Amino acid sequence: MIETSEKTMTGPIIRLHPNDNIVVARVDVGIGTPIPSEGMVSRSQVTAGYKIAARKIRKGEPILKYAVTIGFANTDIEPGTMVHSHNTEFREFDRDYAYASEFKPVDLLPESERATFEGYVRPDGRVGTRNFIGLLSTVNCSATVVHKIAEWFTPERLAEYPNVDGVVAFSHSIGCGMEMSGEPMLLLRRTMAGYARHPNLAGALVIGLGCERNQIKGLIEQEGLHVDDRLKTFVMQETGGTTRTIQAGIDAVKAMLPQANKARRQTVSASHLCVGLQCGGSDGFSSITANPALGAAVDILARHGGTGILSETPEIYGVEHTLTRRAASLTVGEKLIERIRWWKDVYSVGRDVQINGIVSPGNQAGGLANIFEKSLGSSMKGGTGPLMEVYKYAEPVTTPGFVFMDTPGYDPVSATGQIAGGANLIAFTTGRGSMFGSKPSPCVKLATNTPMFNRLTEDMDINCGEILDGTATMQQMGQRIFELFLRVASGEPSKSELLGLGNHEFVPWQIGIMG
Repeated sequence: MIETSEKTMTGPIIRLHPNDNIVVARVDVGIGTPIPSEGMVSRSQVTAGYKIAARKIRKGEPILKYAVTIGFANTDIEPGTMVHSHNTEFREFDRDYAYASEFKPVDLLPESERATFEGYVRPDGRVGTRNFIGLLSTVNCSATVVHKIAEWFTPERLAEYPNVDGVVAFSHSIGCGMEMSGEPMLLLRRTMAGYARHPNLAGALVIGLGCERNQIKGLIEQEGLHVDDRLKTFVMQETGGTTRTIQAGIDAVKAMLPQANKARRQTVSASHLCVGLQCGGSDGFSSITANPALGAAVDILARHGGTGILSETPEIYGVEHTLTRRAASLTVGEKLIERIRWWKDVYSVGRDVQINGIVSPGNQAGGLANIFEKSLGSSMKGGTGPLMEVYKYAEPVTTPGFVFMDTPGYDPVSATGQIAGGANLIAFTTGRGSMFGSKPSPCVKLATNTPMFNRLTEDMDINCGEILDGTATMQQMGQRIFELFLRVASGEPSKSELLGLGNHEFVPWQIGIMG
């Protein structure tokens, strides 16, 4: 398990673990700056968030951060020298998965002591945090139609339905020119069905063109959906074309609105919260502030019976052994490694992608040397509790506690899978300043550092940089994040909602051959 206990945030550097051979610059460190706590002087001009050798690191020696290997020295590195991609080698190394060896069950709170929020209880017992009507296109050819229908329902036209959060379109760029069977189509339909039956939707329309490969009939049959007052379908070629389908869709939504408006929030247990965990635009402080703070909030949520979904499979690569050791069983641990091996041995072979070493330019500029270091921070979002289950992309998440869903590292695609799986809230950490929002599940954004938070206050919900500043502890910040979950789940708008984000972030995972 990665150690994430409280750190002393004073002086120019931060030591994360007694066994580390690097420290992290808390502030910009100039050449010749004394670092008394380490008994050395800086030999480099080091930007805040970047790493500094705490002792001599010999060529080929592992570089340790949180006592976890994040690469190997490609040359002798003297104490006080900046450590980054220029002197760090990325290569494979053996990891002991030790399946379930560190499993400890969650110490659940009695139901009478669990936190509550105000949510929408649906007929199937699931609970929504928002109350939308959704419009889904089966194929890109019906994308314009679903957006035109949604655009008709302006705030003025929805004014008489105050309990409805809006009418939102979920369009995408696939649905035809792809395999008719197999995982690509199964995945697309699973994603669409997850949205159609999502507890944050009071009703849904599915609109197709008619000749596409992703036929509405196939979607309904594969996913066991039922056309009724809550779910309607239209085929443009049968309805009479573009204009008539738009009008038919408008009329169908009008008919749904009175019933949707009858929904009322009621007090429910925090056990009904299912939070998708995301990070993007990371920096050297992500693993020190926002990610472990979000992990602390997930640990709290799990004790209250709720669920946190860690994802982005390429961004746990290199530290997956820290998760398999906490797995609830050998089977759960092996599921995770099977997904890792698929990415490494099938999907990413010969490709210039993150799992094969080099992180994005923004992550590199933020102080992350390679994917191992990125993964070290990314995995911390899941907290320190047991890994209870592993899911494929967009599969319904039914196991409470800390779980994992296989997704790409691209945030909109990853969040889409989590929402399809049932996430009714998204928590997104960022050190560079990702501008992201999602519908129908609200997104809260957690900043890793104070300068970025102050620069982007209209986008950021919480400043986890207070941990770095010494004005909040990790546990205090975790509690603040958990309380923010409850408030936003109860209807308080997140910053991304106030900005209107989320209308174009439905991005199902595209895998397989197009043609």
